Amino acid sequence: MSDLLTPEIRQWIGRSDEPQRLEVTRRDIVKYAIATQQRQQKYQQGDEAPPMFLFNAHQPLVPVEALRSDGLTMDPLLPDLPLKRVMAGGVKNTYHRPVKPGDALILTRTLTDIYEKQGSTGPLIFVVYAVRVETEDGELVMDETRRRIFR
Repeated sequence: MSDLLTPEIRQWIGRSDEPQRLEVTRRDIVKYAIATQQRQQKYQQGDEAPPMFLFNAHQPLVPVEALRSDGLTMDPLLPDLPLKRVMAGGVKNTYHRPVKPGDALILTRTLTDIYEKQGSTGPLIFVVYAVRVETEDGELVMDETRRRIFR
């Protein structure tokens, strides 16, 4: 297997984005519930956010013109990798408590690992992020592990 991961790329492991603050409103929860066709009253009425409500909450809101040709935003927490085609590699969420209207959440994303594997059609680079979501008081709400695969 070739070693595509230089020491400069590996130095990115452990870096984090600036923490982001997210205020959750009942209206946001209701809109999300409608868009995702939620059937439970607690979601429809905005009393509690559905589990995937925080998916991609750390992504910046940008105009369409700012998106790359693949529809993604530029990722300041990603080194320049020798492989450019990106695919989803899975997401694992652990919920510690429901998201409620009025919550002020702090989201922190950290690049936790970069490793290489040999696929059936060539080398693959896996990038692993951890997203930690907690209240402003430090109460843990959710942990997420997300993988991206580059080929």
